[in-house]
Amino acid sequence: MDEGIRERLILVIENNLNHAQLIETVLKDHPASYQVVTVEDGVQAMDFLHQRGSFAQALRPHLILLDLNLPNKDGRTVLAEIKADACLKRIPIVVLTASTNTEDVFTSYAVQGNCYVVKADDFNTLSAIVKRIEEFWLEIVTLPSE
Repeated sequence: MDEGIRERLILVIENNLNHAQLIETVLKDHPASYQVVTVEDGVQAMDFLHQRGSFAQALRPHLILLDLNLPNKDGRTVLAEIKADACLKRIPIVVLTASTNTEDVFTSYAVQGNCYVVKADDFNTLSAIVKRIEEFWLEIVTLPSE
C-alpha cells in the first residue's frame, strides 16, 4: 500500500456520538490507519479548518464526512462556507446524513458537495456504507494534494 495513504486525515463532522464512534471504528480498522478527527458541530468544524483556538495545529483534511443536522452551525452552512473558501474548496466533502429531503440533496450539489449519502438506520448497514465511502474516496479516487 502506498505510504502516502498512511498520512491521510479524515475530518468527521457528526454530533451523534454513536454514529461518530462507528465511523471512526470503521475507518481506523483499515490497514492504512487513517487519522480520523471528529468534531461535534459546525462551529468546531470551521475552527478546525481555519486552525483557530484549540485547533491551531490542525492539518488540512484529505476528506470530510459531513452531517447536515448539526448544532450551533448546521452542516448546510458549513458546506456552503467550505466550498466558497478558496483555500478549502478543493477538499472533497461527502454529505453523510439522515436527511432524505430533496431540497437538501439539491442544495448540497448546488454548492459543490462531492456526494450525498443517506445514513442507514441500523449500524450494520451504516458500517457497510462507511466502508464503501472509504473504498471509493480513499482507495480508488485520486485526491488533490495540499
